[in-house]
Amino acid sequence: MTEKLFYFANASFHAARQLPNLPDGHAARRLHGHNFVARVRAQLPTDCAQFAGAATGQLNAALTEQVAALDYRNLNEIMPIPSDAALALWLRERLALPESVQLGVESTADQGAVVNEAGEIEIWRRWRFEAAHRLPNVPAGHQCGRMHGHSFEVIVHAALLPKTSVNFQQQLDALWQPLYAELHHACLNEISGLENPTSELLAQWLWQRFAPQLPTLRRVTVCETATAGCHFDGQQFRIWKEQRFESAVQFPAALAGDGRGRLHGHSYLLRLLLSAPLDAVLGWTVDYGDVKSLFMPIYRQLDHHQLDQLPQLVNADPIELAQWIRAKMAAVLPALDGIEIEETAGNGAGLWWVN
Repeated sequence: MTEKLFYFANASFHAARQLPNLPDGHAARRLHGHNFVARVRAQLPTDCAQFAGAATGQLNAALTEQVAALDYRNLNEIMPIPSDAALALWLRERLALPESVQLGVESTADQGAVVNEAGEIEIWRRWRFEAAHRLPNVPAGHQCGRMHGHSFEVIVHAALLPKTSVNFQQQLDALWQPLYAELHHACLNEISGLENPTSELLAQWLWQRFAPQLPTLRRVTVCETATAGCHFDGQQFRIWKEQRFESAVQFPAALAGDGRGRLHGHSYLLRLLLSAPLDAVLGWTVDYGDVKSLFMPIYRQLDHHQLDQLPQLVNADPIELAQWIRAKMAAVLPALDGIEIEETAGNGAGLWWVN
């Protein structure tokens, strides 16, 4: 079994820029500004922190220190073309981290760039549409068998190659427009190929329409609700289900003066990731509702409790929490292959594994 432990953090900065490489008339050629967010995910050695539970804070501090050089600046004074991708590369080079690092910069909530562990640049774009659907093959009485609706989100990741157009995001928007016209304010069941419009089959349907025109396509994500969705990379489906819990924690090993040594608490965000073959009849891998109900006994142990006082939990830092949850869920949810926990928004740790 291959196991991957990683920490993630984010930091924001506010800056102005203009992108002179874009075509004449493009609005971003003019000087303008953004509230940027930088996000880092890194594999770190187990002894990287001063005490268990401190690694996330240290990663956040390291990222915050680097983005400080960009905050309230004209970015063209730092680099000639301060695109999201260029900013991500600039920050990645300056973070002195010992293991593989993925770093992304988003200029808005709907667009950004990521430099992955292999150094490949991916551009991503997010869109939304409003639609109705029902799942015709679910068991009698299942709520998804009734006609209902969602505010769907679609996110497309595509690699940025040397010969890629400088106006790549606008090209992605152009590819999306006919799909948006077909999906928005529609009943998905009435669209050819979406007679059983699960998140998985919708992600696959979108992949089949993007891929012929977008050879560098890497992943399509469909967010069905604010807490559940599906990734599809052309071969494998991976769904996620999120859950929040409100809990207290204390790290007695914290250094003198570190507030984490006192009893404190967080509104934690837990993300369960699952990979499984597609059910040919139901059209999904795992029912989101089943994930939630199977996790409920564990949730009740976590929510409104002091985590470091629970059996088998000593430090209750995000990594130890993820390992604890994995041990308890392995038998009841065998498709589970990843757990991510955020102590605060965008800051936490995760555990992924492959059998």
